[in-house]
Amino acid sequence: MTNNSVSSTVRVLGAGLRALLVLTLVCGVLYPLAVTGVAQALFNDKANGSEIKDGSGQVVGSSLIGQRYDLPIEDGEESPAPDLKWFQPRPSNGLGGNSVNTQYSLILSGATNRSGDNEELVQWVTDAKAAVVKDNSTSTYTVKPADVPADAVTSSGSGLDPDISPAYAELQVHRVAEKNDLDVKKVENLVADHTSGRLLGFMGEPRVNVLELNTALRNLTQG
Repeated sequence: MTNNSVSSTVRVLGAGLRALLVLTLVCGVLYPLAVTGVAQALFNDKANGSEIKDGSGQVVGSSLIGQRYDLPIEDGEESPAPDLKWFQPRPSNGLGGNSVNTQYSLILSGATNRSGDNEELVQWVTDAKAAVVKDNSTSTYTVKPADVPADAVTSSGSGLDPDISPAYAELQVHRVAEKNDLDVKKVENLVADHTSGRLLGFMGEPRVNVLELNTALRNLTQG
């Protein structure tokens, strides 16, 4: 190999190395830092996971992911019973057990993928409606089957919907008030305060974030 060939090879390698270093600095350091800085400055809540905190400042979850409110599972039970002193979220029939990585106790989100006339799905909805009527009827308030909204008996596509309809939240008010020895009007006001309207007034549906509502309920009962 001649000296000119060696010099050309060295120059090409040097240029490639410089390009690698510059691209690594720009794309691997400066750009991520800039995006992170802008996100923290302008969208701090969303950038940090849309965290929800209780009255003591403790993080209790994310407003983007639904949670279940169940009693400890008893011996012989296949699934835990709902803890009825809390507002309940949508059913989570679409959730599956984790068999991909058994090192962690995870759940896999997803829909049931059953058609509307599937016998098992119809039975789930029928049983869920009966349970909603029974669980939410109190000595002074009777729930009628016709009053049960669709989101009370059907799961979302992910099974982790954090929101319920105002109708489902209001249906639970009397039961929650009774279980927590609270005035019904006070619980109704709590639901109203945590009801969000349509985005920009016309997109989506009114909704109630269950974790935010239950966090406010906990603060109220412990206050």
